[in-house]
Amino acid sequence: MTIKRLTFALAATLSLAATGTSLAQDSSPPAQKVTAATPPPKLIVMVAVDQFSADIFAEYRGSFTGGLARLASGVVFPSGYQSHGATETCPGHSTILTGNHPAHTGIIANNYFDLSTAREDKRLYCAEDESVAGTTSGSGKYAASVKHLLVPTLGDLMKARNPETQVVSVAGKDRAAIMMGGHRADELMWLVPTGLTSYRGTALSPVAAQAGAAIAAAMAQPRLPLTLPADCAAKDIAIPIDKGGTVGTGRLAREANNFRGFMASPEADGAVLATAAALRAARKMGEGDTTDLLIVGLSATDYVGHTYGTEGSEMCLQMAGLDRELGDFFVRLDATGIDYAVALTADHGGHDLPERNRQNAWPAAERVDPALDADKLGKAVAEKLGLPQPLLYSDGPFGDMYLSKALTPAQRKAASDELLARWRAHPQVEAVVTAEELAQYPISKRSPDVWTLMDKLRASYNPQRSGDFLVVLKPRVTPIPESGLGYVATHGSVWDYDRRVPMLFWRKGLAGFEQPNAVMTVDILPTLAGLVGLPVDATKIDGRCLDLLSGPESSCR
Repeated sequence: MTIKRLTFALAATLSLAATGTSLAQDSSPPAQKVTAATPPPKLIVMVAVDQFSADIFAEYRGSFTGGLARLASGVVFPSGYQSHGATETCPGHSTILTGNHPAHTGIIANNYFDLSTAREDKRLYCAEDESVAGTTSGSGKYAASVKHLLVPTLGDLMKARNPETQVVSVAGKDRAAIMMGGHRADELMWLVPTGLTSYRGTALSPVAAQAGAAIAAAMAQPRLPLTLPADCAAKDIAIPIDKGGTVGTGRLAREANNFRGFMASPEADGAVLATAAALRAARKMGEGDTTDLLIVGLSATDYVGHTYGTEGSEMCLQMAGLDRELGDFFVRLDATGIDYAVALTADHGGHDLPERNRQNAWPAAERVDPALDADKLGKAVAEKLGLPQPLLYSDGPFGDMYLSKALTPAQRKAASDELLARWRAHPQVEAVVTAEELAQYPISKRSPDVWTLMDKLRASYNPQRSGDFLVVLKPRVTPIPESGLGYVATHGSVWDYDRRVPMLFWRKGLAGFEQPNAVMTVDILPTLAGLVGLPVDATKIDGRCLDLLSGPESSCR
């Protein structure tokens, strides 16, 4: 069964045909041109594609024929920015519908440390409630929660204005659904090996439960290798990786009940989109007196990027599938006759594995030195200085680093001096900045394409949550010490290949244009708020409204 046929089967299982939707092409008359006087759309669809970098968008843009081609015919900002320094999934999603940098959302990383917490596990997952007894930050062991998000989302503001507004968020990952869905979503869910789930103790609605069962049934079937399109042939080159094996020539086949294999393919995106369409239909979103908000988080591109890299046959298959699945989703929306608007962006970009970069004209690409591992480095310094252990807490070889609270002032100074000297002497380290330096530095108001290193780090710095030091690796140093099947490439750096993302807006009747100047994902909330006539206090956000109307009129109401 092909992925497209599987998604259609899932849609049929969810009884979408009975709701009046179909896969027929939109046959309604062309919409009148959208102007400043045009009423707000009845439905806003916010789509976030995990790890969909501006580079990948540019590389594949000419081959899109489905949903991404439609969006590329609208208002296109090809050089959008997740402008902050910690370009990870949770911080990125926290900016999209809040209008705020991670410095203000409080979501500084996927994981950070609170050394004062009573829980033995001092690491906190960005979307957990660590106060729930018996939980840890480990995967599948935390209590998912929105408590760490410090600011309201667009959905929160829309519901505050009119409680009848419906907000639904469905995604491949919990942190995507939660950070965009916010505090007041009517339904919020994400993919798990058993189908779909939501917050602990929260029952899925009947339609969501039906979708989850259908997704679980789909996962229970093996997936045969996909046929490689002719356009992808040039990508089909094997790249040897550590511990044997290769990437670059995969066809996204998987065994039955292989959840990671399911997630690393358009199959997962199709399941999320089919579920979103079913929930929209069941709740009649966009059919009432208010404007509703449907949030869709598509995670497969990120899984493919991590598992296989960004430049092989696997990503080519994923881009073709993403384009197709989005196209099918939009056709279903078209058939309802609802006036809807779509915004699409990404939580961060991404970088290909260094082994392929070295073959493709970038011989300086390398993997991080294992000696920079925070646990190893902290142990070495503690043993040299006779300090208590553990000395240093961090989630990796770069980013936020936290010194033990058990140190005396003299011990703290000695440890800091030794750590700073080691980091700054290492050839793979670009810079180390202290919390004290960042606390005195203002958040930049300039265009993100000219931000300094300090500007980027400051936009990720929150005084209550950030580390004592922020370590920055040099460009194209992959922070994974060795590759292996399952995790070969990543993101998270301050460099533009991780910061730059497309920002696309589409509405029937909206005249398209392209604006290559740098904008930011924090601009999306005020832009969509302007589209629906929702007042936003500009002093409480970091973004600005982007005018989506070509010509003298403005969509920033």
